[in-house]
Amino acid sequence: MIFACRGYADGMSMQHGYDVEVEWTGAGDEGTATYRSYSRQHVVRIDGLPDIQGSADRTFHGDADRHNPEQLLVTALAQCHMLSYLHQAAKNGIVVTAYEDTAHGTMETEGQGGRFTEVTLRPVIAITDAARAQEAMDAHLQASANCFIAQSVAFPVHHEPTIVVDGEVVAGGAA
Repeated sequence: MIFACRGYADGMSMQHGYDVEVEWTGAGDEGTATYRSYSRQHVVRIDGLPDIQGSADRTFHGDADRHNPEQLLVTALAQCHMLSYLHQAAKNGIVVTAYEDTAHGTMETEGQGGRFTEVTLRPVIAITDAARAQEAMDAHLQASANCFIAQSVAFPVHHEPTIVVDGEVVAGGAA
């Protein structure tokens, strides 16, 4: 097996850095003179990648046509779990041919603040061998333990995977 990051494969401790630029573009004529006088629009830039047009959630006077931080947090969890799962499947010899997730995050506000209370991932995974369905389900537990983002949040991340073979559900439920 070839590993792109040798230290990771050897279990060595490594530090990784991630740089992003966020520029607020919603000052308008008045800036933050009042809570409603400014737009929440902003641009997220990551060197060499397309810009992300951001705003607040519509509930917080944001623009529904732009990505908001809450969506991006749920997205990060879903992406990280998928990538960890695909790694685990390959490591275990489970052939995955498709993966699609419909994730949901729950956030509660209280006073001036709030926090996420949970995220539920609902991936549907197509595999080639029905006899490996339970192993494919079990791989979600290891993928969750290996997901850097899930290991960094202070709320539970639940998994409700469904395994399909040739378009037929062969396993499903909470993992």
